[in-house]
Amino acid sequence: MELTDEQKAILAASGPLLITGGPGAGKTTIAILKAGNITAKLLRPGQLVLFLSFARATVGRVIEAIDEEKGLTADQKKRIEVDTYHARFWKIIKTHGYLIGLPRRLTLLTPPNESIALAAIRSGFPRDNKLSDDEKKKKAAAEDAERMRLAREEGRVCFDLFAPFVYELLRRSDKLRKLVAARYPFIILDEFQDTNPGQWDVVRTMGLNSTLIALADPEQRIFDFIGADPERLNHFRQAFKPKEIPLGATNHRSKGTDIATFGNDVLTGKFGKSYQGVQVIYGPAPDPQALAGLVGQVLQARKRLIAAKKRGWSIAVLVPTKAMTRHVSEVFQSPLGAMPAIPHTAAVDMDAAVLAAEVISFLLQPKEAGHFKEFVKLVCGFYRGRGGDAPAVTSLKVAESIRAACDKYLAALAAGKQPHKSSVMIKLRVVYDEVSALPLTGDPDEDWRKVRGVLEHGVCPRLKEIGSEARNIRLLDRGTVLRQALALDWRTHGCYRNALDITETAFVREHFASAHKPESGVVVMNMHKAKGKQFDEVIIFERGPRVSKGRIIVNLDRIVWNNEATDDLGQARQAFRVSITRARMRTTILTPKIDPCVLLRRQ
Repeated sequence: MELTDEQKAILAASGPLLITGGPGAGKTTIAILKAGNITAKLLRPGQLVLFLSFARATVGRVIEAIDEEKGLTADQKKRIEVDTYHARFWKIIKTHGYLIGLPRRLTLLTPPNESIALAAIRSGFPRDNKLSDDEKKKKAAAEDAERMRLAREEGRVCFDLFAPFVYELLRRSDKLRKLVAARYPFIILDEFQDTNPGQWDVVRTMGLNSTLIALADPEQRIFDFIGADPERLNHFRQAFKPKEIPLGATNHRSKGTDIATFGNDVLTGKFGKSYQGVQVIYGPAPDPQALAGLVGQVLQARKRLIAAKKRGWSIAVLVPTKAMTRHVSEVFQSPLGAMPAIPHTAAVDMDAAVLAAEVISFLLQPKEAGHFKEFVKLVCGFYRGRGGDAPAVTSLKVAESIRAACDKYLAALAAGKQPHKSSVMIKLRVVYDEVSALPLTGDPDEDWRKVRGVLEHGVCPRLKEIGSEARNIRLLDRGTVLRQALALDWRTHGCYRNALDITETAFVREHFASAHKPESGVVVMNMHKAKGKQFDEVIIFERGPRVSKGRIIVNLDRIVWNNEATDDLGQARQAFRVSITRARMRTTILTPKIDPCVLLRRQ
């Protein structure tokens, strides 16, 4: 790689640094080379450079880039440690949390189980869009109080408390802060513009003893809704007086195309006549035709990449909403007409899928005393937690009705009476007994599918939902560790005695795993999830409006809310730009002809 003057200046600079640049400008690459220089010249034995990023996918990409970097020796590579904020913070809390009054034994409260724990509070309020500002504050305060109680009394710590607890530890203990700096005297902060207030508090405190190097693109700040502050770079400038080196508009990711130029023009709305590597297709609005067009574009992209003999090729299908992610995934599984199914992975919200997996893993366990009651408890937990931090009232009611029905059912049996024939427990028990009669083989994959199949095709509609939801997660594809753990459990005990614990542990490890492989094949996800990733081709798809008598009556699942040209489209433009610039070779945008995306209108 031939270094530019700016990159040479970065390698030569000392002290705090702020490196800015657009998508594909080479921020990560030069940061890796900078880290290598630091390990060779400035570190003492036992010291490392810490590279922090947000998402596991980004961490995986950085690790891969370090492995492939020919300008670093094997020893230099070993001395660069890459981690997510969450994983790094959790390590500090697990080791030192007792200093601020946390129990010695701590466990992660995963998002699905956090939703279950907060369900009682949330059920006491209407949906957020129906709350007044005072009611929202009251609800948030109640949730925060319960999160704190769970952490301090039960040792169950949710993600939202990671940054506050680490900040408290580092702020109150000079010794701990110096201990961290002694191990990591230099810390590189990827995607720095997206740090929220809690993360910034921790970073600012770490910077009292460690040298910070921040990588940022001010135009990629797309997480304002979770606390990213447009003033964050100024905060860094004021706190650390860094040397600032911009990398400019050079683009290495999609070199030879106009993808980056088009992405930049989206920010201003001032477009050129044509762009190499970018195609905007103004298609039909009705769902069947529009989705057929999307399937056709994916098949064409796949054909191009296979013909080019591209190894590990990747196509991202990016959509505006989580609901559309599921919908498009379902269409790819069972496309319209004679079109073939498209093998793919879908980055859906995992709350419901994780809880469904816990139900199935528990059903693999031996049917000991109290097993049925615990099973029903997990089913209730599925309905309480499936909606994440926005539970549907109907799901909460289903959970309560199942709990109440179970109490009556078990009370009737204990009294020697016949349970009521209309009880939801009757069908639920039928399916439970069918699972209990299954001959398990000791092959985790086969046994898992058997149990899921009984739930999916059984007579209980509630369990059908759980079986169906479990299809959104390929549990045993999560790596050989889980498969081996379940198989070992069987060999040791002659049954899956600890299947639920093993599965829960697997999901916790997944939250903190850094060895995340880059995406390959066809991947469906919402636009925000594409941040920090890159693909050979990107296809951006938005739904068309529903029209009646020539008028738009519903306009959901658009890149811009309702596709309205308001005065404040900055965040939408930045998010659209990020999605466009994820592509190395080609970006295709599908928008309805009768109401094209407002961000494509020329200013």
